Amino acid sequence: MTDAARLRAVRKRFGSVEAVAGLDLALAAGGTCALLGRNGAGKSTTIALLLGLDRPDDGEVRVFGGSPREAVRAGRVGAMLQAGSPVPRATVRELVGFVAATYPRPLPVGEALELAGIGELAGRRADRLSGGQAQRLRFALAVAGGPELLVLDEPTAALDVEARRAFWRSMRGYAARGNTVLFSTHYLEEADGNADRVVVLDQGRTVADGTGEEIKRRVGATLVAFDLAGGGTAGLRTLPGVLSLEVRGDRAVLRSADPDATVLALAAAGRVRGLSVTPASLEEAFLTLTAHDTADEPATAPYEEAVR
Repeated sequence: MTDAARLRAVRKRFGSVEAVAGLDLALAAGGTCALLGRNGAGKSTTIALLLGLDRPDDGEVRVFGGSPREAVRAGRVGAMLQAGSPVPRATVRELVGFVAATYPRPLPVGEALELAGIGELAGRRADRLSGGQAQRLRFALAVAGGPELLVLDEPTAALDVEARRAFWRSMRGYAARGNTVLFSTHYLEEADGNADRVVVLDQGRTVADGTGEEIKRRVGATLVAFDLAGGGTAGLRTLPGVLSLEVRGDRAVLRSADPDATVLALAAAGRVRGLSVTPASLEEAFLTLTAHDTADEPATAPYEEAVR
């Protein structure tokens, strides 16, 4: 079976910055894939290359066996990007219908609206929607043409918790029809819960590729946390098994490759107040995989800012 998309040894530079550095990535037809990475990791550039919005400096990008632009012109690709404003005075139904009419095999307009959860907004002017409603309209526009490859860039931005859950149900339903969905997100729990496959980019390269569970097992880290109780953090980074240290209020959180050895060392030092040991989440695995020298950075920097 032909891959839905493939990048081979792709490089893309912007001045002295190499945003994509020899990336190899294949997307099999069908299924869902999450693309994760910190700021500057190359996610947006990779998406732009897949959509034919930019060209690689080196390497090859193929979508359904041809160029990205050929696949887009053939109506086989749909995209939901972060930028874009609705056409003034057009209703939601009119706008979705207009976009659907440009594709050779579109979804019925009503089906696209219901899939995005905005059927009740069909008669409303698109430029008078709330932020969350406008985001769901962008999803309706992305699926209006019935694309075989759907690319979503931060699709749940501006959505509340209930709307995010409804969105992911719709996305999984669309993929279950045999379509391929690639999405980027800074909500790692969404990637863990909704992607068949997770690809982590760092400095324009793939540093992990597999299911969420496979990536968590690969990192192999466990979180060992305890109350500092005024005891400070001196010597914690050098305890057996410790990979990194983070301070969260009055608690120290150690990522450890050998939690038994770490706990024994803490017990010997009398530092087990409020002790907890938990398996690493996908978020913790992500932070480990993309960690650089951050000795001069605050350990409590907001996670969302780090990966947006």
